[in-house]
Amino acid sequence: MSDRGNASHSVGVERNWTVVKVRPDGVEATRYAGTQIAAPTGWIAVRAGWVHGRLDLGYLVFEPDDWLDEYFALERPYNAFALHRANGAFVGWYCNVTHPTSVDARTIVWHDLFVDIIVYPDGRTLVLDEDELADSGLEHSDPALHTLILKAREDLLRLAAVRAYPFSEEARSADSIGEGARA
Repeated sequence: MSDRGNASHSVGVERNWTVVKVRPDGVEATRYAGTQIAAPTGWIAVRAGWVHGRLDLGYLVFEPDDWLDEYFALERPYNAFALHRANGAFVGWYCNVTHPTSVDARTIVWHDLFVDIIVYPDGRTLVLDEDELADSGLEHSDPALHTLILKAREDLLRLAAVRAYPFSEEARSADSIGEGARA
């Protein structure tokens, strides 16, 4: 049973989640642990540690012991992950266009939909994987989903440009190191 739009998940006590990423083709890509952090109604957020080795994507680098504050929209088709170094330094945002996130008793599931956006600390943005969206054929096979993806991309870019939640300083300072458990 999905718990969409209900942010009644208590953060007064430490709550651990399993986060599951599903690829566009519906196959599970990964699962990992996260600890809940504060989020407004319509969102759920967790802090998760980067457990892999160094990953240099060319436009963003993940290092061992990095951590991410991951913000999942429950009613909108996207999420945004704030990447931090082990020392707390903010690196930037990795955002995903998704199906709306589903939540059950202990699991957060997000289904990736091709387009990703990087938002750097200075506000610059980089839209990724639009070629994968074009190659998917969704424009013709599922025009409604294709339109949803493009609208979600624009929504994320707009939120980032005006520094609205979850891109706001207020959101990041509320979840600073000391406010929640690091995974």
